[in-house]
Amino acid sequence: MDPDYEKKIAELKSKIKSFPDFPKKGILFWDIFSAISDGTTSTLLQNILVQTVKTKFPQVEAIIGLESRGFLFSFSLAAELGVGCMPVRKKGKLPGDVVSFKYDLEYGSDVLEIQKNTIRPGLKCLIVDDLIATGGSITAAIHLLKSCGANVIGCLTVIELESLNGRKNIPEGVPVHSLIKYD
Repeated sequence: MDPDYEKKIAELKSKIKSFPDFPKKGILFWDIFSAISDGTTSTLLQNILVQTVKTKFPQVEAIIGLESRGFLFSFSLAAELGVGCMPVRKKGKLPGDVVSFKYDLEYGSDVLEIQKNTIRPGLKCLIVDDLIATGGSITAAIHLLKSCGANVIGCLTVIELESLNGRKNIPEGVPVHSLIKYD
């Protein structure tokens, strides 16, 4: 790991802003867009993500980007690593044969889908998203991928909201790595 890794994480953390009562009252929203609106910080985050995947998940064969902010990182990360990139989207956004899973959020529920034919049995998938809160969307993605025969090797998020205990909801045996943690 880069000897300046922690310094780079601290720099990234300093650029992330929070917004109280968004998307509804009582929710504190941590906004990754505030960090990546700056080119230098975007490059910093991309370099951190690539380094983290190469160190913690070197066997990855596909990056799975979660709707929608996970898409920000999934394609560029997959392209730089030379692996495939597949989206997990909200219901009704993908054509063809899809697999669906309903899950709960901290402020409601939703349905995620993936195109069944994009995942081959045994494919080593890394789920990427901006944030883990309750763990609902990541858990739904894990169920989707496993129902297609994929091997979920881990989850990588930029931010983790530890007070919501989302990590405990992730199925056993699926490692989670978060770059930044907030209480």
